[in-house]
Amino acid sequence: MEEKKFSVVNKPIRKKDAMALLCGKPVYLDDIVPSDCLIVKVLHSPHAHALIESINTDIAMKVPGIEAIYTYKDVPNKRFTMAGQTYPEASPYDRLILDQRVRFVGDAVAIVAGQDEKAVDKALKLIKVKYQVLEPVLDFHKAKDSEILVHPEENWQALCNVGADNKRNLCASGTDADGDLEGVMEDCDVVLEHTYHTKANQQAMMETFRTYTCIDTYGRLHVISSTQIVFHVRRILANALDIPKSKIRVSKPRIGGGFGAKQTCVTEVFPAFVTWKTKKPAKLIFTRQECQTAGTPRHEMEMQVRIGAMNDGTIRAIDLYTLSNTGAYGEHGPTTVGLSGHKSIPLYNGNLEAFRFRYDVVYTNVQAAGAYRGYGATQGIFALESIVNELADKLKIDPVAIREKNMVREGQVAASYYNERMNACALDRCVARAKEMFRWDEKPLRQDMGNGKIRAKGIAMAMQGSGISGMDVGSATIKLNDDGFYALSIGAADMGTGCDTSLAQIAAECLECSVDNIVVYGADSDSSPYDSGSYASSTTYVTGKAVEKACAELREHMASIAAQMMECDKENLIFTSDSVCTADGSKKVSLGEIAARSMNGNTETVQVTVTHSSPLSPPPFMAGMVELEVDTETGNVELLDYVAVVDCGTPINSNLVKVQTEGGLAQGIGMALSEDVTYTQKGKIRENSFMQYKLPTRQDVCKLRVDFESSYEETGPFGAKSVGEIVINTPSPAIAHAIYNATGVWHRELPITPEKVLMGILSNEN
Repeated sequence: MEEKKFSVVNKPIRKKDAMALLCGKPVYLDDIVPSDCLIVKVLHSPHAHALIESINTDIAMKVPGIEAIYTYKDVPNKRFTMAGQTYPEASPYDRLILDQRVRFVGDAVAIVAGQDEKAVDKALKLIKVKYQVLEPVLDFHKAKDSEILVHPEENWQALCNVGADNKRNLCASGTDADGDLEGVMEDCDVVLEHTYHTKANQQAMMETFRTYTCIDTYGRLHVISSTQIVFHVRRILANALDIPKSKIRVSKPRIGGGFGAKQTCVTEVFPAFVTWKTKKPAKLIFTRQECQTAGTPRHEMEMQVRIGAMNDGTIRAIDLYTLSNTGAYGEHGPTTVGLSGHKSIPLYNGNLEAFRFRYDVVYTNVQAAGAYRGYGATQGIFALESIVNELADKLKIDPVAIREKNMVREGQVAASYYNERMNACALDRCVARAKEMFRWDEKPLRQDMGNGKIRAKGIAMAMQGSGISGMDVGSATIKLNDDGFYALSIGAADMGTGCDTSLAQIAAECLECSVDNIVVYGADSDSSPYDSGSYASSTTYVTGKAVEKACAELREHMASIAAQMMECDKENLIFTSDSVCTADGSKKVSLGEIAARSMNGNTETVQVTVTHSSPLSPPPFMAGMVELEVDTETGNVELLDYVAVVDCGTPINSNLVKVQTEGGLAQGIGMALSEDVTYTQKGKIRENSFMQYKLPTRQDVCKLRVDFESSYEETGPFGAKSVGEIVINTPSPAIAHAIYNATGVWHRELPITPEKVLMGILSNEN
């Protein structure tokens, strides 16, 4: 396809907020909210499963400066979910603000509000709680149909039919299939079956969870929060507090990272409850330890994969069962699990004759999981890409060649991807370009470098989606202002991704002006047009299309005004960066003149709002190749080179998509090699700080080489698809593949730590 030429789109435009952030301007929540507010903190449960028999706050209330202490006796007995999802939410309504039953170490027991942090910290220590300690279910293999129920309450509720049953510890359960799976498997030359396990990784965003609340002039609850989902927060708080949505306004400042963590209402409900009860401003800022132990990490998943193929490498059947651990509450449990199959199996659509995807999502007494970049696809792709690499090894076929033989290609309909047609798919070109950049054919799978060092290579492919098809809604309001500049109002949340800039680029391309001529206003539930929020890789594809449509409509209205001013036919007008002129250039009016005319005796609107939703979710694709070196004496893994080639349709901002890719790769590398979550026998998380939870630093991340093979997605703005999530998906399977090539040991559980590598080498030698 001939590459389309753009003036502003696909250019390395600097982020609109770059200088403010670089210069340390006050832009984040704690920079901009008043300091004279109540400080709110939460008392967390020390037990994985217990009933509160009694709770005494009398002594704590006597601490000077304490305003209020709330327990389960003070809150509405109305269950809700903290998952930021479109109504009706797939996640069960299984929470109370405070509950008599605590379900994990870190669960909320009491809310304390005081005039300063010192008083609140002292009061927290003086609250006397007597617990009836219950036996927890900590092993997610034993949760389904266990005698121990995490949610025995009668007012537990599932709004959607997702196979949930609280009396079986099931948050969700389901099956999707196509073709004669067993018949095809029996006809295959080789059938492989293995089990893969991923852990509950932490998003570890730089800015911890935090929320400020106050009562505005009109007696409404104003919530300012570091969130990705202002409109969903409004609904969640209305449910939790049992008050009308009209009584709540939610807005956001700049966000210091989210990666999905802030698609869940982790902190909002606690200061909101305090403010609603006391009518005083309140603020809650989670510590890093609270983020690690009472946040919403990635869902731990175990995937049993069976794959059927012919001796020439033709993959004919895939069978996947996913067991997902949602923890104590069901936020995002029913939705993340679907991606483990629906966004991994379609990668091998090329010759696929049959597939089956089954899953169970279970409640346990560990920290509740939530949304994290990749959202289930990351776990499923680790499993499926690993078994394809194992298949290639068993059949003695080059792992790139087996992918070239079986990968999904443009124009195909994928039954395992909701029967969507792949109208824009450059996966074949991604693999070819990565192969060229990496010089795959010139490097052996394994090379002994001497001195106990083994160098090896690995590969993986990935796909994701672009929003939730038929559900996500994006809206944009574009307005012509005095002097001819434009104001773009959106409900999507820029959480460091640069979507304010990307959406401004789309507007500027439509309106044929500079990005500097577009002023962007961020998410506010009172003033912004409705948007589902910044998650599910939806912002550029869904909201961006709304921006494109709104700008096209505004152009028509501006042309009508200009035609009246120049007394000509509007069909023959030409837009320039600062004016509108006739086709022959004989007449011209500036944007400023059009703006002035629109404010005097005008009936033509110069403010347009467009809402968009797509019935499709076109997948972005990616190929990743890694070179690493294993020290056989210590088990240490040193990454040397990582090549990533991405198909995200048309990259809207060439700089931002590159750094998005690099950031996602770094997170994927941490997931593969070092980030671990383990529990004591009593259900307490050991990795409760960055001293124990090992994030990769820049020194741990190798040379990252990123390139793009663009397709053109007709349903996206200027051909764009998403890029935000897919980029985290290839490191785990590619690194596991390379470590096998170096050591001869397959590691099917993440992270692959030096201890595991060394023990694998020693076991293999014996």
